[in-house]
Amino acid sequence: MSTEHDTITTPVTTDMLRGFLDVEATAHGLLPHRLPARARRQIPDDQLAVAEAQPSGVRLVFRTRATTIELDTLPTKRVHLGFPAPPDGVYDLLVDGRPTAQATVTGGNVRTITDMVTQSFELTEGRPGTARFADLPAGDKDIEIWLPHTEATELIALRTDAPVEKAPDSGRNVWLHHGSSISHGSNATHPTGTWPALAAARGQVELVNLGFSGSALLDPFTARAMRDTPADLISVKIGINVVNADAMRLRAFVPAVHGFLDTIREGHPTAPLLVVSAILCPVQEDTPGPLMPDFADGTLRFRATGDPAERAAGRLTLTVIRDALARIVEQRATEDPNLHYLDGRSLYGEEDYAELPLPDEIHPDPAGHRRIGENFGRLVFGEGGVFATGTGTGGGGG
Repeated sequence: MSTEHDTITTPVTTDMLRGFLDVEATAHGLLPHRLPARARRQIPDDQLAVAEAQPSGVRLVFRTRATTIELDTLPTKRVHLGFPAPPDGVYDLLVDGRPTAQATVTGGNVRTITDMVTQSFELTEGRPGTARFADLPAGDKDIEIWLPHTEATELIALRTDAPVEKAPDSGRNVWLHHGSSISHGSNATHPTGTWPALAAARGQVELVNLGFSGSALLDPFTARAMRDTPADLISVKIGINVVNADAMRLRAFVPAVHGFLDTIREGHPTAPLLVVSAILCPVQEDTPGPLMPDFADGTLRFRATGDPAERAAGRLTLTVIRDALARIVEQRATEDPNLHYLDGRSLYGEEDYAELPLPDEIHPDPAGHRRIGENFGRLVFGEGGVFATGTGTGGGGG
């Protein structure tokens, strides 16, 4: 903790936060959530409970003349038993929209995963720490502090060497996105380096990222959360987790997609709604799940364990799902002209895989995130893209 004098302590309040759907008051401060309390009560497993509390895309936003900023937090870090601990999560600070500084917080709670299949864990409690940013430019400026995308982060206090004011409304469109671990930011090294954050910067929109590691499973409570979240632009990236988990067959998948889209449309009847299929993932293109971890060569990779011959009986693969999604969108678009489909292989396909292979066969590396973000920005937010709609009302989105 800081012992500096002549600083102003400002409580962290919800009106400073962007990219969240709910906050929980804890013994230490505020814990941002990316699903509302009603949805959290219906979560069936620890994997989603952990993922939604990791603040991918959540940021503090304020205006100040301060040149030194300190943020006290209590992070909860995740490690896997028998593997080296990952680096401390990164806090990205932006000044007037430009990346300017980074910091980390040591210590905190540690959630040790003892079984990757069952997600069993042990929790070791730790102490809060401080993310410190010094030597910032003088003068009035808009500050964004993007929280670590893979560490649950309890926000305790903000200290500055000048007063803090509420940031002005950006007036930008709010983009609400739902997807899997790739959308969450797996393997990205800092929060503004995830592909949705990169695409949002390209599109000059306010991001609300509902990318949940392992949990893009067409859950009705997620659809209801999206229905109830103010947004101007909406996208859903569907496929990889349904195949990974071997969660359903084609007969159940098709009506589940319809139901998910129906629910979103209850709250957003005319907003541009983009359905995106999975990026190229060779291990799951034509082989069903379930997906299993493989440590054969001493590093973590994943392999699909299903029987390709069972596709005829409705077992799902990425190829099957892409065909189904294209048909669903084509059918619905006759009555919903603002519904669109994008094949995920246009974001990351065979040429990208040859140049930037998936290190664990499932997740892109940081360069892969940049590639996906650049392609999404060009194809979707760029000229002629379905989200190239100009400045909207900045409808909120929590």
